[in-house]
Amino acid sequence: MAQRKADSRSRARRVEYLFIDCVTPELDGARYPVKRLVGETVRVGADILKEGHDLVAARVVYRGPTDTEWSSAPMTYDHDADRWFGEFTATEIGRWSYSVEAWTDRFATWRSDLRKKIAAGQDVELELLEGAQFARTASRSTKYAPTRASLVMTAKLLEDHRDTGLGKRIQRALDDDLLSLIEEFYKPTDLTRYRHDLTLIVDRERAGFAAWYEMFPRSATTPTAAAPSPDDELESGADGAIAPPRHGTFADAAADLPRIAGMGFDVVYLPPIHPIGHTFRKGKNNALTAEPDDVGSPWAIGNEHGGHDAIEPALGTIDDFDRFVRAASGLGMEIALDYALQCSPDHPWVKEHPDWFHIRPDGSIKYAENPPKKYQDIYPINFWSPDRANLWNACRDVLLYWISHGVKIFRVDNPHTKAFAFWEWVIADVQRAHPDVIFFAEAFTRPKRMQTLAKLGFTMSYTYFTWKNADWELRQYLEELTQGPMAEYYRGNLFTNTPDILNEYLVKGGRPAFRIRLLLAATLLPLYGIYSGYELCENVPVREGSEEYLDSEKYQLRPRDYQAEGNIAADIALINEVRRTQPALRRYRNLTFHFSENPAVIFYRKASEEHDLLIAVTLNPHEPQETMVHVPIGDLGIADDEPYVVHDLLTGERYTWRGVRNYVRLDPAYQPGHVLLVERMTVPEPVRPPRRAL
Repeated sequence: MAQRKADSRSRARRVEYLFIDCVTPELDGARYPVKRLVGETVRVGADILKEGHDLVAARVVYRGPTDTEWSSAPMTYDHDADRWFGEFTATEIGRWSYSVEAWTDRFATWRSDLRKKIAAGQDVELELLEGAQFARTASRSTKYAPTRASLVMTAKLLEDHRDTGLGKRIQRALDDDLLSLIEEFYKPTDLTRYRHDLTLIVDRERAGFAAWYEMFPRSATTPTAAAPSPDDELESGADGAIAPPRHGTFADAAADLPRIAGMGFDVVYLPPIHPIGHTFRKGKNNALTAEPDDVGSPWAIGNEHGGHDAIEPALGTIDDFDRFVRAASGLGMEIALDYALQCSPDHPWVKEHPDWFHIRPDGSIKYAENPPKKYQDIYPINFWSPDRANLWNACRDVLLYWISHGVKIFRVDNPHTKAFAFWEWVIADVQRAHPDVIFFAEAFTRPKRMQTLAKLGFTMSYTYFTWKNADWELRQYLEELTQGPMAEYYRGNLFTNTPDILNEYLVKGGRPAFRIRLLLAATLLPLYGIYSGYELCENVPVREGSEEYLDSEKYQLRPRDYQAEGNIAADIALINEVRRTQPALRRYRNLTFHFSENPAVIFYRKASEEHDLLIAVTLNPHEPQETMVHVPIGDLGIADDEPYVVHDLLTGERYTWRGVRNYVRLDPAYQPGHVLLVERMTVPEPVRPPRRAL
């Protein structure tokens, strides 16, 4: 059979002298970027193979967002893993590129063989001449005269078998200085680069560590205007009707910021602050018919006062908003805005661009519905409109407008119902000019949709945490978030509740349940949040089995007395202070679960180079629980019989433990959990009695 000739396609293929594969981190064949925080180390791994016995060298090459040239860091071979590893530090926020290069390390191979032959007492004359060739070749790659001269002299020395002693030639051949010069100036002939340049998104610290607080400014009235409690005599007008609470303003919300900052929050998130539509406005408790004083749902955006770049007049003006943002900044907090791409029937876009919406056969615009539920007060946007270029630009310009007013964080409402291609485009476009902008995906949908949104660029995402209440559920889900492939691109934010989610666990567990879920959310991951009213343990649903709040703030004003008896503001402030002082609680992928003999008590470790934390939390809000927890003393470097102290950062108590099994008792009414700082003990030498003279 005739030998088949290589065709033009095979000749045109890129030649890969070495095999580079299984590079990590890499997401979906380099389709999407992975994520890190500024200052974090990026550890890159690869399988690198070559035929024969020649030694191989490899490096990570990387380029930051403002770099014009590539930098490199050496990779080393791990014999146990049979893989190569290298790392670099992400020093700047923005979009990075990185890859792996490898080549045959001919000089290292020659040097190794030379050592072996010398040790065996064999003749090495030819090897020294080969070494001279390395030096001469390297000399041609440097323009620096002293270095070139040094390499040329080395070549002559290695070639001089008459006047220079063998020992001196061998010494120079194996000199570390020569090794450094060859590594720098000898250009490999088979340099091979991985087939992809990979992408890394580096975000600022607040994208990975923050405590969020959600509030409605329209409910932030002063204490004197707070809604009366059911036991108080209600204020009545001349006709006997109950006077409604006053609509809050940005000035009222600014007055509440010191309280929020005092609890230790970093981000204050506001639901939509835009004008609210009149057509089909929702009434209290989602009633289809609104009363004259009903304020409507802020997610029904737009009326005669404007749309997504306007402010509800009852809240104030853009100048009032700017003052509110500055007030938060002065307290060390940032403002996050809701970015909800939907419109009320009264939104200016409906009149100006009806083609941006879904038009029905009768010419009407389709409103939102999830049969049997109807949302006539909201029109979804058609992101695949024939005029989508102008539509997409208008949606992006909304973001740019609020960025110009000091907002760098956006909580995006229901992104899974909008075009995925739009999110990939708009996030990249905005972050190209403003790499410090954070996008938070509010997508409670199927897992793969949530994961895809994170891959497309969302900085952080909501999670299923509110529905994970059993030991096995929490372990399984948090391990998926922090230890599996999702950890490369998906940053979970553990909100305890939202205006839409009042979990049954909180309804039936009362105040102890609120303290338990707070402790879990704040210590499992570095990102967590609460919705206002959580500190008051509000837990009355609109009906049995519903996750909707009674008298939901989504449809009415809800002023509160935050000093009311039974509030857990002190618990929140304490755990946020612990979070800020403990490096282990600022990290995402350092969570491991450990055995508790009672599954009603969950036990886990948050590790760091500085200090390790052991955390035990009861999952039963109704009665005390006892257990033996199994401490990973081997990972902590503690011997089997060595005593050690665990310092509870919540109570100040210290306990001396020994060995793996240790006792824990937790009472949800008083202490739902321990956050234990591991402290090593110095055990004094036993005092021995003096010897007696014989």
